Amino acid sequence: MKECILLIVKPDGMVKGLAGHVLRRFEETDLRLVGARLAKVTRELASTHYHHLREKPFFEELIRFIMGELNGGQDTVLAFAYTGEDAVRKARAIAGATNPEEADYRSIRGSFGRVTTKGVFENVVHVSSDSIEGEREIKLWFRPEEITADLFPSVAADGRREWAEPAGPKTRTGPWPSETP
Repeated sequence: MKECILLIVKPDGMVKGLAGHVLRRFEETDLRLVGARLAKVTRELASTHYHHLREKPFFEELIRFIMGELNGGQDTVLAFAYTGEDAVRKARAIAGATNPEEADYRSIRGSFGRVTTKGVFENVVHVSSDSIEGEREIKLWFRPEEITADLFPSVAADGRREWAEPAGPKTRTGPWPSETP
């Protein structure tokens, strides 16, 4: 089954100079790269991206982490959109377990991630957890014209393309919040 995933090289991966390594590992698969962008992560983007974790005690720290506030001022990330057969399983195997200490040593997180003395997971990358989240996340991070394949329907709006269905409502983790924290 053809699926789509979002891959993000997080600020800790950028600080460690791992973007090229991560991209090379993904290029070794049969997944097709269909979008790439360098981005500064705003609080709004971070809160929307991680909305499903908004009730967790580590939510604020997670937001600050992805915004680069905990990584020496590294406030940019690299975001990639991939598509292909069984993309979620393949991408999550390359990335490894969320906790670097539990990740296979051959995975990106197992090789380059760490848990800080304060218990923060510096796990280098984000990978969509399933195909529904992959669609939601790609729509959140990319505009239709930034994707080189027709992954999802888009419509013309005010002289530009917009996603036919917005990124928010389609989520596996429950109803979309009316406001992000």
